[in-house]
Amino acid sequence: MKAPSLTSRIFMALGATLMLALSATLAWAVVSDYQVRGLVPAGVSVAGRDLGNMTEAEAREAIEGAVSTPMLRALTVSGDNKSWTLEPEGMVSIDVDSMLDNAYSTRRSATLVSRLDSQFRGTPLTYEIAPEYSVDKQALGAWVSQVATEIDRKPINATRKIIKYKFKITREVWGAEVDQPTSVETIAEALSAEAALSNSSRSADLAVNALKPKVLASKFKTAIIVSLSQCKIRLYKGDKLVKVYRCAPGRPGFPTPTGDFKINYKGRYAAWYNPGSAWAKDMPAVIPGGPNNPMGTTKIGIDYSGVFMHGVPASEYSSIGTHASHGCMRMMPADVLDLYGRVKIGNPVYIRP
Repeated sequence: MKAPSLTSRIFMALGATLMLALSATLAWAVVSDYQVRGLVPAGVSVAGRDLGNMTEAEAREAIEGAVSTPMLRALTVSGDNKSWTLEPEGMVSIDVDSMLDNAYSTRRSATLVSRLDSQFRGTPLTYEIAPEYSVDKQALGAWVSQVATEIDRKPINATRKIIKYKFKITREVWGAEVDQPTSVETIAEALSAEAALSNSSRSADLAVNALKPKVLASKFKTAIIVSLSQCKIRLYKGDKLVKVYRCAPGRPGFPTPTGDFKINYKGRYAAWYNPGSAWAKDMPAVIPGGPNNPMGTTKIGIDYSGVFMHGVPASEYSSIGTHASHGCMRMMPADVLDLYGRVKIGNPVYIRP
């Protein structure tokens, strides 16, 4: 067997030397890689805060400052022209441990070659940690429920009362009710919005539904108040007095009924039919409509049988202003005609003593 030449021996020696040097370099690189594993890799950040080359303790403090502190900042909640301060403590949980663990994920997941290349080239493995937090909606719901007790109220209907032959209208009051499920979702979204990490002002609006009253003041339109003692008929629109008419209500023995009624009839030139009462025994069975009709040319009936506001023939003008009728409310022809054009079927008529 032929001994290796001098040249071959030289190349073999150089090769061995190079392999030894490369092995030493690789060994150093591996050791160096493990040495830096205790530090957060360069290029890692959270909420814009660079964590590169920080120790675990430093990274934890940085994460708490960049995420925990702003996410636990008080939130202003508004609704129904009021506002409340919501402290997220106990409702928002920040998982610092998980974010800290993710800070090392680029180095753990990268290959040795990638890590070494990053070291030697000085080019970091960039990685942005996603903030990790959660909202306890059950606790938030309890808070919203408590706030709702300060807002929820039933609507109040408008009312119209008669005081001394005048109307007093009390306007309606709208109610309010917090839509609690929607409010919880809205506030939870505000509590978990990443904009809070860079915005010092935090706010959210409650979902509040307005509750409409069943009776509005606008319902009270045209109405009549009859004062039997004053022999007057007052026409109102809402609570505004429009006009006052003189009348002749029922005489003793034939009183005009008192109470709350409605207009149920409007007629002109209607015939008069003898009711068969003792006071009408000498009168015709029927008198055609017209100026000489006992009820004149115009009459307005209420939902009380046989009772009308009506005109009178000229022979009875002098009775207006006295208690002279058989239960109706006599009026001057021009007055009842004027009233006729201002009222409708269904308008209320309040007859008072």
